[in-house]
Amino acid sequence: MTEPSAALAAALPPPLIHEAVERALEEDFGRAGDITSAATIPADAQAEAVIAARQPGVIAGLALAEAAFRRMDASCAFQALATDGERVDAGAVVARISGNARAVLSAERVALNFLGHLSGIATLTRRYADAIAHTPARITCTRKTTPGLRALEKYAVRCGGGRNHRYGLDDAILIKDNHIALAGGVAAAIGRARTAAGHLVKIEVEVDTLDQLGEALSAGAEVVLLDNMPPALLSEAVALTGGAAVLEASGGVTLESVAAIAETGVDTISSGAITHSAPALDLGLDMTVHPA
Repeated sequence: MTEPSAALAAALPPPLIHEAVERALEEDFGRAGDITSAATIPADAQAEAVIAARQPGVIAGLALAEAAFRRMDASCAFQALATDGERVDAGAVVARISGNARAVLSAERVALNFLGHLSGIATLTRRYADAIAHTPARITCTRKTTPGLRALEKYAVRCGGGRNHRYGLDDAILIKDNHIALAGGVAAAIGRARTAAGHLVKIEVEVDTLDQLGEALSAGAEVVLLDNMPPALLSEAVALTGGAAVLEASGGVTLESVAAIAETGVDTISSGAITHSAPALDLGLDMTVHPA
């Protein structure tokens, strides 16, 4: 195990954890509850369990796993043996749980779903961040997230050493190609956005040619998204900008291409894949039941 990532900026707010866990348990319990555990396990049986990593990765979501077990058994003991943002090896035990056996079994899938999914995002993000660690560029996520889980998935990105892009349509202005077409051009769109935006709202504009980049810079764009530009064109864009705006490279970014993109000198690289295509980290719960 290694130390947690320095990019881990904040913990998940308790109300968000509570809401997510309640929603997931309600979905799993349906109308009749855990009929399998109720039918096969004595009501007063106690259990001890461990959550172990079946493969190496970066952990994220321990608080959600703990909340799931404690929601089913308030007296459940949950001991985290890893920290969100921490790399673990295959076989590492990341948590120990003890409590009512039925409760542990009923919470198992919800706990592992959250932990595996978020740890998978953190793990893939870490691979991208490691691939560009030799450059000043930083990897960032997008709004391509699972509906209802965006805040959790963006938290996992931070656990993996990435940065967060805007959380939604309301916290930053991102002028994309369709906005530009309907507004009548890059400069017109930026001008309208600046008139409407508050002084704390960032304005970013998407461009896909150097001519559009020049127009955006002339209009005073603070951040420019360079869409689907190959590395050679990105290098030209960096030289043309000369530090006058933050440059974000986006579009078709892969683990194989991210280093070459970062080496062009762009400031950030956004990837939807780190959230929408991250495979879950394989984590399992192994338990021993002690009849009362």
